Amino acid sequence: MSFTNLYYKRTAGTAKSCYICYKPTTTVLATINTSDFLYTCPTHLADRGFATTAGGTVDGARKPRSPPDEIAKVKEEWEEKQKKKAERKSQGKGEENEKSKEQDKAKEDDKGKDKAHNKEKNKEQAPETQDKEAESKPDTSHEQYTLHRDYFAMRLAEHRKRKQAAQAKELAPRLPSAPRSMPI
Repeated sequence: MSFTNLYYKRTAGTAKSCYICYKPTTTVLATINTSDFLYTCPTHLADRGFATTAGGTVDGARKPRSPPDEIAKVKEEWEEKQKKKAERKSQGKGEENEKSKEQDKAKEDDKGKDKAHNKEKNKEQAPETQDKEAESKPDTSHEQYTLHRDYFAMRLAEHRKRKQAAQAKELAPRLPSAPRSMPI
């Protein structure tokens, strides 16, 4: 066998057609020495009939986490959506909900004060935590995949054909030419 059934997911700069569905994609599965590579859609990587994850990432590195600022932003957006839903429901109920709206507004004011206080604390702690995070961030890693045995056999056959074609092309000039006249 010329290469093992262990592929690493990478992203390419230019999109090429997917090996399965021929749609343009920038996701590439490549062996460690890039002797074999194929472009695949991310949806195909989720298909167990095509490829399965090989249990982790290179060198056991962890995926980088989202910064706390992004997490806080998402939480705030979610809370706003929940409030809007509650307001829509409360509009249909009438006067009973007006009291709850007043209570909600009071709670929002308290939350706003707490958020402002938390932001001030974060600003004070930010320079120290940024230095620590910069030191502790792992290098980017690539997900590992193994192809289904049939797809891997197809890849091996294609690799073997390419190798044989290259050998035939190299050997062709050394072979004698065909006879040009009819034998008597």
